[in-house]
Amino acid sequence: KDAVEKIDKLKPKLIFLDVQMPGMDGFDVLEAITHKPYVIFTTAYDQYAIQAFDKNAVDYVLKPLDEERFKLAIKRATERIKAEQTNVEDLLMNIKSGGEESKYSSHLFVQKSEKLLNLEVKDIVHLEASGDYTILTTKNDQYLSSSGIGKLEEKLNPDVFIRVHRSTIINLNYLKEIEKHFNGGLIVKMENGKSFPVSRTYAKQIRKKVV
Repeated sequence: KDAVEKIDKLKPKLIFLDVQMPGMDGFDVLEAITHKPYVIFTTAYDQYAIQAFDKNAVDYVLKPLDEERFKLAIKRATERIKAEQTNVEDLLMNIKSGGEESKYSSHLFVQKSEKLLNLEVKDIVHLEASGDYTILTTKNDQYLSSSGIGKLEEKLNPDVFIRVHRSTIINLNYLKEIEKHFNGGLIVKMENGKSFPVSRTYAKQIRKKVV
């Protein structure tokens, strides 16, 4: 009962759950909770494995746990969480799509704490790659997307959003100035004070805008 109360209160993304426990067993706990986390069963008994996977468990680990098996369970959990979150984001990001006139997204759904927020694309000042994720910056906040920057670029209007580096995309509407360096390099300066170097690969995109 304590577990049910704690899970519904704290809303963890992942729990390790035993099968045989006093008062309620692990399956009773899953039936009782309102919040639905990802679950890794940890137990000394192998006969519950089929029932565990019927409950959509991420993994089923037999006690005693060793470090390598623990790491593998965590790896499986993180990969599944990431994959399913990406699928949800892809679905939500395409809700606004309809015809050719909606080729580029007007809204993106982005992660903020435990929520997916509906973000207007026009409010994005710049996007920066961070490993397999992308950080989206607006005037007032930052958001994390589990989509890579290349995937997001496909959803953005290239007349407004220009890639200046393999890890950076800027919104031209928030571009304050372009600074030329003596060696021919370019620096874009945004209205929010952030500056980004322009790589040679993408310099042509910027120069096309110069009149």
